[in-house]
Amino acid sequence: MIIALDAMGGDNAPFATVAGARDALEEFGGSLTKLLLVGDESRIKEQLSDLHFAHSKIEIVHASQIVTMEDSAVKSLKEKRDSSIARSVMLVKEGHADAVVSAGNTGAAVAASTIRWRNIPGVERAGIASPLPNEHGPCNIVDAGANVDAKPSHLLGYAIMGSVYARHVQGKENPVVGLMSVGEEDSKGSEFTKEVFDLLKAAPINFRGNVEGHDLFESKLDVVVCDGFVGNVVLKSCEATAKIMFKWLKQEIKASPIRQMGALIAKDAFKATKERGNYETYGGSPLLGVNGTCIIGHGSSSPRAVKNAIRVACESVSAGVNPQIEEEMHRVRNLV
Repeated sequence: MIIALDAMGGDNAPFATVAGARDALEEFGGSLTKLLLVGDESRIKEQLSDLHFAHSKIEIVHASQIVTMEDSAVKSLKEKRDSSIARSVMLVKEGHADAVVSAGNTGAAVAASTIRWRNIPGVERAGIASPLPNEHGPCNIVDAGANVDAKPSHLLGYAIMGSVYARHVQGKENPVVGLMSVGEEDSKGSEFTKEVFDLLKAAPINFRGNVEGHDLFESKLDVVVCDGFVGNVVLKSCEATAKIMFKWLKQEIKASPIRQMGALIAKDAFKATKERGNYETYGGSPLLGVNGTCIIGHGSSSPRAVKNAIRVACESVSAGVNPQIEEEMHRVRNLV
């Protein structure tokens, strides 16, 4: 397995990306044939030197440009053709790598992958599948931001692709699919979600029906579909809520010596709770529907998150997710 890592992508790059590559090779290097670190060669070499790390499976692919978080996705493709993300995507297209991992500009990763690789036959729009911690295992939101102006048929595709990913990568035998709406009753929702509901009900998937926000964490759900606008708002709201809750808890504990003593006793419980919702354990979110494998990491990815994003890339390729998606989309082509 050869993975192209966008070494310059993310708020903490290249430290987090290079350190994540090191950790991946140390933990599951047997699954990797080579790790291509794509980006500024001098900075990557400097980081490897600082980490005192050298490995025969590391190869640096120089890219002279970097796409920042502020750059326009489409504009970056025209003006920064030698960026680390563009070069990474081309390595897959040219057959030099099996997958791309990037914690950089999400829009640029989506645009580069979609334009250079095109979509899998039968797929109208690609979607990002972002896992959220659920009582019953990870619940994947599809789409989490790749396509903000979706059509009903796009969401049907998301449901099928999300089911394939949950089944073949996450080991869910019969993935449960829900449609994000404002009420669980079949009659609830906008005209858009009602049309999507009818499509999902007729599709060969395990469709539960409409779901609400609380179901993301409480109900047995493996895939929740929505357009990219709603999905991105939901995802970022959940992340911000978790972050502020721990901040408030910390402030309240510090307000009293007695509370601090109690917190010391419950220290392990706090750590375990935080770990259950830690995005770093999931690593990254696959861009489903493109004719290649692209794993998109959080902008603030740590070395641990990068390491796990590389793991997810290996699992996706090994599981043959894209051929499975093509087969499933072929089955429902009349609906789409």
